[in-house]
Amino acid sequence: MGKTTRWVAVAAFSALSLLGTACSNGNGSGSDNGSGSDGGGGLTGSVVVSGSSTVQPISSLVAEKFSSKNPDVQISVDGPGTGDGFALFCDGKTDVSDASRPIEDTEAATCDKNGINYVELKIGLDGITVMTNPSNDGVTCLTKVDLYSLFGPESQGFTTWAAANGLDKKLGGTGTFPSAPLDITAPGEESGTYDAFIELVGIEDTALSDGVAADQAASLRPDYQSSPDDNVIVRAMEGSPSSLGFVGFAYAQGAGDQVKELQIDGGSGCTAPTFNSIADGSYPLSRALYVYVNTDKASQNQALKAFIDFYMSSDGFASVDEAGYVNLPDTDISTTQSAWSSAVG
Repeated sequence: MGKTTRWVAVAAFSALSLLGTACSNGNGSGSDNGSGSDGGGGLTGSVVVSGSSTVQPISSLVAEKFSSKNPDVQISVDGPGTGDGFALFCDGKTDVSDASRPIEDTEAATCDKNGINYVELKIGLDGITVMTNPSNDGVTCLTKVDLYSLFGPESQGFTTWAAANGLDKKLGGTGTFPSAPLDITAPGEESGTYDAFIELVGIEDTALSDGVAADQAASLRPDYQSSPDDNVIVRAMEGSPSSLGFVGFAYAQGAGDQVKELQIDGGSGCTAPTFNSIADGSYPLSRALYVYVNTDKASQNQALKAFIDFYMSSDGFASVDEAGYVNLPDTDISTTQSAWSSAVG
């Protein structure tokens, strides 16, 4: 997935199909929520979607479904990363920005400066999944302190797991990592997964409390192999017996027994990433997934509005689970649908 661009032909919905006719059932069961998925509008045009590689499979699947009945609008979906996606979006170069974290203040300020008006739409749930190689028997569960000791800014230069033991003990961990090479491959700074990992693990707070300079606290060690392509990260886990990395839940699940998913202890015991633990928030690295839509373009581009109408339909939301992620509760789906309906009048 990564930086691959996919083009699918899509036609618009019927002009009479409006989100406001949606069934009150939150998940749209028994209704298309006014998506107009039967097509017939004969609309032409284009829609450009960019951003998170985590969300990309969901948006691609939505586009493919839309295309199957409506072949007249071109939709581009690519996944260079949430940060890169927002840079394009706030510069007016894209219509939709996939995001695996909320927009940051600096990004929102850029959008505002450039006159980009948008709506944030929560579409699903994910759990950042920490992985290693299946042969790495010495590691099954990591605490947030452990994660800091291996990934945080003070871990720079650690080339073995055991090299992190001193820092881990100092911060309250057990310091019992194995004596094996530490081969880290993970998302880089362009990725929303990178930012979400820092926030969910508490990297910045731990770093500041341990005396790390403020300009370095909210970052990971700079000396690991980074990639914007989640599939590259998964393959790196397969290629080293003592590897370490993290990706979105669907990518780890898709790798099957080629990777070992690690449990995370956020203070309430070791918890594995599963559909249930992500849905109820008990998995410590759970997060929401979003799409951001340029509302001015949606009011002018009927193809864009039709595509997001479909995204907000029962078929659209079903793509979250079908892509390997976790569905929103019905009440959250209704909230997202209402946000879109309000944004487009």
